[in-house]
Amino acid sequence: MSCAASPVRRGLLVVALVLLGVIGAMALCAPWVAPHDPNAIDLARKLQPPGNGYPLGTDHLGRDLCSRLLYGARVSIGTVLGIVALILVLSLAVGCTAGYAGGWVDAALMRTCDVFLTFPTFILAMFLIGVLGTGLVNVILAIALTHWAWYARIVRGLVLSLKHRNFVAAARVAGTSRFRILQRHILPPVLAQLAILATLDIGHMMLHVSGLSFLGLGVQPPTPEWGVMINDARQYLWTQPALMLYPGLMIFLTVMAFNVPGDHLRDALDPVVRTQGG
Repeated sequence: MSCAASPVRRGLLVVALVLLGVIGAMALCAPWVAPHDPNAIDLARKLQPPGNGYPLGTDHLGRDLCSRLLYGARVSIGTVLGIVALILVLSLAVGCTAGYAGGWVDAALMRTCDVFLTFPTFILAMFLIGVLGTGLVNVILAIALTHWAWYARIVRGLVLSLKHRNFVAAARVAGTSRFRILQRHILPPVLAQLAILATLDIGHMMLHVSGLSFLGLGVQPPTPEWGVMINDARQYLWTQPALMLYPGLMIFLTVMAFNVPGDHLRDALDPVVRTQGG
């Protein structure tokens, strides 16, 4: 069964990587390939079908849908990558400190993590945005603060399992400094595991960002972001369904394109999965 499925999985991986490349190119090249200013309003051309210089038509304010999708890729993907980067920095700092220091430092940091893990992430993100206010930067902070604790606990567990290994003990006996041991023997395998988690979680983060923007709590109009575009198109669901279809399809394709390589990366780097597969 696994052998028969292997070519299919490889094919899905190729499709996902190509799709990621196309979406990434859209985000990077948006200023040069977008046919119009994504925020240019022209009420005389509102709700136009594709054509006449508007490849996907226009929205309820006469803005070019194609241009807004292209710039939306920059905002959506850039926001998610910023969130993941902040989560990794926070979780590495807290998890490595807790796992390597131990004692009351470990206890205090883990109790702090427990507080954050008590609440559902989306509800906590909405609360934090209510405190911090809406906007792109606050969305990044809110979502990062709702997810870092889970990552930090995983990092702590990895550090605890690694710091008692024979090669770490040998390095310690040889007089290697704590920082050097952490840098050379502990961080590389921890970063490999975090790479798997982050890749699998990017799609989840994107859904969070789009969901908050759809509710009016995330990225604010007129910024071209896919969740904002879906929110703008709600009242035209039955008369102009394409206004919601295009950004919704972009979110779906991007989430799936990140999840497939994440699964393959997990299989390649996780020794347990690799052993079971063998």
